[in-house]
Amino acid sequence: MHRTRPAAALAALSMSVGLLTGCSNGPEDERDRAKASPAAAAATPHIRSHAADGQKHVSVRRGGRVTVEAGRIAKVSLATANGRAVHGVVSSNGSTWAPSAVLEYGTAYRLSVVAAGADGRKVTKRIAFTTVAKSARFTGTFTPGNGSTVGVGMPVSFTFDKAIADKKAVESAIEVSSSSGQTVVGHWFGTQRLDFRPEQYWKANSTIVVKSRLDGVRGAEGAYGDQDETVRFTVGRSQISTVDASTHRMTVVRDGKTRKTLAITAGAANSPTWNGQMVISEKLISTRMNGATVGFAGEYDIPDVPHAMRLSTSGTFIHGNYWGADSVFGNSNISHGCVGLNDVKGGNDASQDAAWFYNTSLLGDVVVVRKSHDGTIAPDNGLNGWNMPWEQWKAGSAR
Repeated sequence: MHRTRPAAALAALSMSVGLLTGCSNGPEDERDRAKASPAAAAATPHIRSHAADGQKHVSVRRGGRVTVEAGRIAKVSLATANGRAVHGVVSSNGSTWAPSAVLEYGTAYRLSVVAAGADGRKVTKRIAFTTVAKSARFTGTFTPGNGSTVGVGMPVSFTFDKAIADKKAVESAIEVSSSSGQTVVGHWFGTQRLDFRPEQYWKANSTIVVKSRLDGVRGAEGAYGDQDETVRFTVGRSQISTVDASTHRMTVVRDGKTRKTLAITAGAANSPTWNGQMVISEKLISTRMNGATVGFAGEYDIPDVPHAMRLSTSGTFIHGNYWGADSVFGNSNISHGCVGLNDVKGGNDASQDAAWFYNTSLLGDVVVVRKSHDGTIAPDNGLNGWNMPWEQWKAGSAR
């Protein structure tokens, strides 16, 4: 066996190391100082920026920020490629610097940072980056709103304005937690809607926190997140109302106790009401209902339907009915799929059943319909994911 070449290579390597060492200035060289004194090496300032050199699609909120470890910021220069300076603020301890305002979209920037260590030693970092273009953003609108109080059935529902390809990245950037300790799981309906809910309804009187850290997250080619916010809402008392379409009655249960049983009229034989668990997603003191919008063109157009509460995207409401005879409530089903409660025109009589139910209901309250001559409402038709079994719900998560 011949060992001559490896020995030669080793000799060459030793010579190279010797040459490199010979170029140093003794113990003052940074590498030698690190060997001689770990404490000195630890004191070397480290500059961390929120963008890498040459990076594109950088967040306009975080792109210009700088953090220094084991030192203080001595100087920062941030400017557009054509030289327009960006003003910023250094923290009181000198460890961070941030622009005074968000950066411009689709703009090239140059960043130079000088940091000084405790011993006065300075390090410099220079990078160039380009912020995300407005056309390359995606935004998620969501319900419920910050500070709201909702019923136990209200999911956290995001609708994105662009199709999401990397669902895992987007879902992982959203955290939903409850003060009750319930496990919350997301479920994708297609590529633009993501809902979160626990296995059972929210616990009454709990607080839900939604943290969206989507800023800079790549959701798809040419689609980058632009949101970084925390939302809190409160779950109020529990109110579950059950409609029995066969007996024409609705039982309202509040915190486990029956509050009232109301006479209703549900969908007629040729236009039955959906069965299933439906969540009140909108409350309208008065609204126009036109059959043309839900496949019943020419059959009705009522401009002032009182006390209307939406149960589905496709047009199912529970609402006041002043045009039907009093005798139909509790005795027959005559609607085009909605659940009707007795009311007066204008809805200004608080003693009417529809007014009472409207005034005692929250967005997020649950209305359960049973024994109607129709199928179960689809989970994504409104905020009605409770109609999906838990194992199937979890299977729709991208995490």
